[in-house]
Amino acid sequence: MDAIDRKIIAALRDNGRATYAELGRHIGLSASSVHERVAKLEAAGVITGYHAVVDPRAVGLDVTALVGVQPSDTASDDAVADALAELEEVESCYAVAGDDAFVVKVRVPTMDDLELALGRLRRIPGVSRTHTTVVLSTRFEGRPNNTALAGGGTNGT
Repeated sequence: MDAIDRKIIAALRDNGRATYAELGRHIGLSASSVHERVAKLEAAGVITGYHAVVDPRAVGLDVTALVGVQPSDTASDDAVADALAELEEVESCYAVAGDDAFVVKVRVPTMDDLELALGRLRRIPGVSRTHTTVVLSTRFEGRPNNTALAGGGTNGT
């Protein structure tokens, strides 16, 4: 991956709907060259997909919570993670260091729905304990961090 690939990735992270022509103008390449490079980045697994960024409140998901999950000593982290993935309300799951093995982001319409979701989460075999932090407001979320892309990465790649 070279500096041009990094510029393409940064531009796509800023605007995933940009056309190859727009990307080419921004980067200084032809649309066909950009298309070829994007295809190679996709094939290499660098670009893993495209999605719409949606305001959760606009689609009725008014409550967000971060839930720390402690598996029991005998639980398989993989089995717990697989079960968490089955819960529709769980938007993200992070394996973390510290007291918890996982932190999950849960989005639901109401506090009553959060209570029900937490009950389902706690009944997952191998979940020993949870603790929940309800998000009062979101200042920013999901913004692209193109710092490493602009500087060539911290490891020289």
